[in-house]
Amino acid sequence: MSYFTMNQEAQIFTDNQEYLNDQYLNSQLEHHKKKDENEQITANTKIHRNTVGDTHITAAKTPPAADKKEILNWAHPRFIMSQFQLYETKTRYYLVGTNQARQKYRVLQIHRTNPKELVVIEDDVLYSEHEKSRLLKMIEDGNLSVGGLQLSPMRIYGIVGFVRFTQGWYMIFITKRRQVALLGGHYIYHIDETRLVPICLGAKIDKNSDEARYVNTFQNIDLAKNFYFSYTYDITNSLQNNLTQPPLAKSTTTEERKEHSDAGLLHNDMFVWNHYLLSSGFKNLNSRSGWILPLIYGFVDQAKISVFGKSIVVTLIARRSRHFAGARFLKRGVNDKGYVANDVETEQIVTDMATTSFHSTDYVYGNPRYTSYVQHRGSIPLIWSQDTTNMSPKPPIELNVVDPFFSAAALHFENLFKRYGTPCIVLNLIKQKEKTKRESILGKEFSEAISYLNQFLPDDKKIKYIAWDMSRASKSHDQDVIGFLEKIADDTMETTGFFQSGIGPDAQEQHGVLRTNCIDCLDRTNAAQFLMGKCALGHQLYVLGVIASPKIDFDSDAVNIFTEMYHDHGDTIALQYGGSHLVNTMETYRKINQWTSHPRDMIESIRRFYANAFSDADKQDAINLFLGNFVTQDGQPMLWELSSDYHLHNQHPLEKAIRRDYRHWYEKEALETKMYEQDVSWFKIPKRSQVPAANPDASDLYQGYWVEYYNHRELTSLDNLFTFNMNGTLKYRPLKISAHSKEMRELTKAEALEMSPFTVRAIKSSSHANIVPFKEKNQPVDEAKSDDNEKVPSWTIEGITQRNLEPTITNSELKEYKRYTQQFKSIDKLSAAHGDKTDYTAIENFPEFQQYQNYIHKNALEEHPTAIKTTSIDQQVYNTYVDIPRRAASVQVSREWSGNMKRRYEGYDMYLRYGKYPTQQQSATLSKPSNNTNE
Repeated sequence: MSYFTMNQEAQIFTDNQEYLNDQYLNSQLEHHKKKDENEQITANTKIHRNTVGDTHITAAKTPPAADKKEILNWAHPRFIMSQFQLYETKTRYYLVGTNQARQKYRVLQIHRTNPKELVVIEDDVLYSEHEKSRLLKMIEDGNLSVGGLQLSPMRIYGIVGFVRFTQGWYMIFITKRRQVALLGGHYIYHIDETRLVPICLGAKIDKNSDEARYVNTFQNIDLAKNFYFSYTYDITNSLQNNLTQPPLAKSTTTEERKEHSDAGLLHNDMFVWNHYLLSSGFKNLNSRSGWILPLIYGFVDQAKISVFGKSIVVTLIARRSRHFAGARFLKRGVNDKGYVANDVETEQIVTDMATTSFHSTDYVYGNPRYTSYVQHRGSIPLIWSQDTTNMSPKPPIELNVVDPFFSAAALHFENLFKRYGTPCIVLNLIKQKEKTKRESILGKEFSEAISYLNQFLPDDKKIKYIAWDMSRASKSHDQDVIGFLEKIADDTMETTGFFQSGIGPDAQEQHGVLRTNCIDCLDRTNAAQFLMGKCALGHQLYVLGVIASPKIDFDSDAVNIFTEMYHDHGDTIALQYGGSHLVNTMETYRKINQWTSHPRDMIESIRRFYANAFSDADKQDAINLFLGNFVTQDGQPMLWELSSDYHLHNQHPLEKAIRRDYRHWYEKEALETKMYEQDVSWFKIPKRSQVPAANPDASDLYQGYWVEYYNHRELTSLDNLFTFNMNGTLKYRPLKISAHSKEMRELTKAEALEMSPFTVRAIKSSSHANIVPFKEKNQPVDEAKSDDNEKVPSWTIEGITQRNLEPTITNSELKEYKRYTQQFKSIDKLSAAHGDKTDYTAIENFPEFQQYQNYIHKNALEEHPTAIKTTSIDQQVYNTYVDIPRRAASVQVSREWSGNMKRRYEGYDMYLRYGKYPTQQQSATLSKPSNNTNE
């Protein structure tokens, strides 16, 4: 149970807040009175609380009537906090949060007296550094008799939430983070470490108790893997949703503006995985409180395409739904609420980094250099399952409920219409013809479901259903898997479009979505999504003016880095849902690296089978506990005592279900095309806000990103910047391109073309399509014979024999051989020493001197004294050599010079001096007591 109102115990704390707030308000009023009337006017509103908890608003200074509307529209209610400190007394926890500039502070109070009740009190007052110190001093003075105020020795970067099992409450804090992406100047972080802190004083857990078992189960959800957050960017929504919503209401009253702010800037709680944990401690998760930090579970990656000095950044974000979430064989199909298993929204954002911000000079979100495309994957929306009790790697598939009205599927597609608009294109990749029917059972039922739902939809809103047996096609020699999927991708792109930011005729939006599924929504689905993403990438680069045609080829640097990102994306989703990496990758469907990939595929299949058989049950319990699907209650069975979790994910049988219309199964509003053609003036930046602020806050909508992106309080070298070290296409460039840049000459057209990230390069593969015969320069190639060779598949016995009889090498192997044979040509030859005749009195005569001199002067220190740089490994070696003598000296001083310890030490000392241990007679001599009294 949680309390959010002021109680008698918190009265003293509230009085101190009011006192400090009054002082702060009076000082601000005096400051504004002294300003000239022509200076910039900013909204400075303070909230006073009385003892009952009511609020009244006092304005520091009333702006002119002409500017009042403009300023109200741009007031920002949220205070963004990125660093926290935890203080504790015997009865309270005080969490002090501050912004990036560390100039303003807020306080959160957590009571520790009652283990069964969670009391969290938010303080709306903004404190300065001095006021915060005074407040903490008063709290410390008031608790001197019971131990005072203690600072917890840990860095905190955010609150994950609060949780309770059978005893007391816990707080979960983020203690380590890592930058993984940058969007519009807003960083996206990955959680690297968290900490579970008990709230109740002196809480002790018996290792064999139910509480300890719950804690261990809860911690099976590793928050240090694949959980992401951002302080200033809403990663729960797509870029299109974030950049098309008006920033604030076009209204003159605070109430209307607050209504719009609360309604239009909400997190998408479908992807907020700590929703339950936050709701335990905070009353309103959409209040834009600075304490609330939503986490997504999925995948985030970012890479840079270098196009002749211009940086094009590709960002890949996968958001996993928290509804009907679980392990592979335990969560299949759809529940009765319309939520499917393995529901993942994948968004790719392509950006021209010529400018960083989302905004233009005159308009919020007016930068036209941001594009995005969204696609969806999810289990087949039928009520089906697989029985894993027989330990079969391919358990039989059973349709648990045969619903002639397909109510669950109707709810699912209605949800897709609301999220993405229409049309919805369904790409079903499961098997259609099998000797023993498994997947084909679902294929027939799914087709009937789409046909039933479509008969009640308007013609232009019908669900487009494409069923194709991808597994059968990939094993066939006469079907082109890549070509077929690329054709579907082109048609889909023409139908749905994609999003491009900006204010004007060039801006565009995505309407509708491609929904892809196979039986697990893993291997085949990821390959199909990659080809859809590759098609979208070409169109995104085209509208940004990077390429002349919306087509990009395989084996180019841009597609290689994009393939790498989607491979990691698929691996991560497969690990989360199936317990292993992808079994079939793009190389499988492109039929390259057949021999090397086969053992890997078998290993991943075995690993996936093991995970499903032995660890899925524990994983499911952890997910149910983390998401709040299961909540401990007195008198109820324990989590591990449940025979099934069906009732945790479906409607309770005692609750009366809302009967839906079987014909009009959708809401008319869901079919309306989402058009964001609002008044452009809503996005217009007031002239007063266009003036660069002397000290902008992170909550500032227009200039706030500067605080996070350009942190002036921290000294950072260029090579430590996230964008400088971002993964990119430069690693794919041939080595000889570096030689061109060193020669400082103008490149030829062919050399410049080779530097393009869109040039097709040879790949290292055993595929026959990439092998080029190595002939003498003047020896003609037998084209007819070459054509015959290409017709023979390389993985057949005939192909292997043919390659052995006529050995060939690839272009990449030839380049590697040349590089190996010529790698030492640029190194200066060492002067040879000629016995004793060499005069070593002069340092220049040493054989290694010239090489050493070249190494020292490699950075041209005479012209650039600061060019030298100490590598991290050199620094570690230096610290080691400095540290070891100190430790040795401390050991020697603290050693007791008596008994066996002394004899052992002196014997070891003799070994170091003379190379042998002392004899028994010498040992006896060493053991005699010394006459030196100081010893």
